Amino acid sequence: MFYVSDYTFAVALCVVCMFCWGSWGNTQKLAGKSWRYELFYWDYVVGLLLFSLIVGLTAGSTIKGSPWGFCANLKSSFGVNWLWPLAAGIVFNASNILLSAAIAVAGMSVAFPVGVGLALVGGTVFNYLFAPSGKSLTMIVAGLALIVVSIICNAMAFNAKQSGASNEKTATKKGLILATVAGLLMMWFSPLVNKVIDNAFTAAAPAEGKMTAYTAFFIFAAGIFVSNFLWNTIAMRRPVQGEPILDGAKRYFGGSLRTHLVGMLGGSIWGLGTLLSFVSAGAASPAIAYALGQGATLVSALWGILVWREFAGAPRKSAYLNFAMFVLFVAGLAVLIKAGA
Repeated sequence: MFYVSDYTFAVALCVVCMFCWGSWGNTQKLAGKSWRYELFYWDYVVGLLLFSLIVGLTAGSTIKGSPWGFCANLKSSFGVNWLWPLAAGIVFNASNILLSAAIAVAGMSVAFPVGVGLALVGGTVFNYLFAPSGKSLTMIVAGLALIVVSIICNAMAFNAKQSGASNEKTATKKGLILATVAGLLMMWFSPLVNKVIDNAFTAAAPAEGKMTAYTAFFIFAAGIFVSNFLWNTIAMRRPVQGEPILDGAKRYFGGSLRTHLVGMLGGSIWGLGTLLSFVSAGAASPAIAYALGQGATLVSALWGILVWREFAGAPRKSAYLNFAMFVLFVAGLAVLIKAGA
């Protein structure tokens, strides 16, 4: 079974996690404007579940008979503790659907900094409270404060860009509201999952009822998949933009193979980042691993600004504010890395 015990290596994996979490949104863009995000999201969830199962049976497995193995741990941990990652999946799925809606309305360069930025702050705090690690709380708070200010700069930059037509202002307001609610929900998923993970890999077996990162990740993904039949059905019938999708099954299965594979790729990319965050939590602490991974905000903003040109034609004020966002965000992440050293 692959696990991490070195802090420097854990930080490196958290950086990979950051790029995964900040890049999956590109697959929503690549699926095409004609493919509604609600339909894209079904493929995203299927891809995530399949990835969690495959990685559990490979990287999460050990020599036959070991209690740390994926299948053995699924059996030994069955019970009340399964409710924590299942609940995390249900909560996360609701927040991620709202985040996908915010991307569709306002773009990656706004949805991620606001939604994921809020989730970063709340999730880091709750991870620390649930699993105090002896890391410098003062430095963690300082790093989070810099990131909060960077989020405010990004929101102001987008507001300056949309200062023209009234329909653009409406889209801005709707996108910011969706991203904010998504962030307030998303902050809970990591603490709920980390609550049941046993990172003492050198022990003979996981603590009673505890799970490996791979087991918890799979149950978490299962919670997302099952809850999608509720949350995404509601999203299709009460969309934030466009007409309700009443013939969802017909339209979904009418999509091309390429479109479906792009959505599954998006789920797998996000899943890889999530697994690396859970695996790194033992060496870096859950709070630090989660906070570094959520540097995805910076990555997604770069994608939105440099590749998808979401700020094309914006006033110079927006450029200044976005530059300030990048500087403050990088500074905040640097402080968080120092806090965990």
